[in-house]
Amino acid sequence: MQRIEALLSPAELHSLKARNLQGSVCVVFDVLRATSTMLAALHSGAAAVDAVGGIPEAIDLRAADPGCLLAGERDGRRIRAAQTGGTDFDLGNSPREFTPERVRGRRIVMTTTNGTRALQACTAAETVLAASFGNLRATARWLETRDPGHLLLVGSGTQDHAALEDVLAVGALADAVWSRASTGWVDDAVRIARHLYRDHRGDLLRTVSEGRNGHRLLQWPDLADDVSWCLEADRFDFVARRQPDGSFRAERAGH
Repeated sequence: MQRIEALLSPAELHSLKARNLQGSVCVVFDVLRATSTMLAALHSGAAAVDAVGGIPEAIDLRAADPGCLLAGERDGRRIRAAQTGGTDFDLGNSPREFTPERVRGRRIVMTTTNGTRALQACTAAETVLAASFGNLRATARWLETRDPGHLLLVGSGTQDHAALEDVLAVGALADAVWSRASTGWVDDAVRIARHLYRDHRGDLLRTVSEGRNGHRLLQWPDLADDVSWCLEADRFDFVARRQPDGSFRAERAGH
């Protein structure tokens, strides 16, 4: 890898509009919880996940394809009819909701506060991967096989701020590919994230529980278990790759 950099705050995403991302691979993390949930959906047999920026776009896609499932959150909770003008979303943003019984064979249209926005911001890249701790090893293996010239690691953050869990995940992936990454140009944000991960990898749950998102979710009994679920490493052996039609589908690392 000739160049590896990281964007750790949503406030940095606007800079991507003016950049040439041809030949770049963007790996986007929203550990709590959008990208973790996308992986859960694909693992449970969902045909594809469309990550869209806003509620109106999701509603329009449902009108065009009545068979799809609407998923997502605002302020951490499932989107309800009062927020859409009359349509309750089928699912929220908890990965534990996306069971085979509910999503197998279905197209999922998802919108979240930060994660889907970050994925949309990277659409000019040659390749976009949605990643989390759950497929960290598979993502690292995919990157090592392709050895991209430019790797951009994106933390979706929370509101307009960096999120501790996403910075840790960026650092974990950087650490996993470090033998290749360190031979090229590595920006300071990547080094900061890697150092943070290496300092706290022994107890990620405790560390993340001190962050804004982790602390909030742990206060809600029905969502508290999402935190440990989203931090469990390598439960999936595939990457979630953006397709030419804009949807994300599962792809085995060796393919």
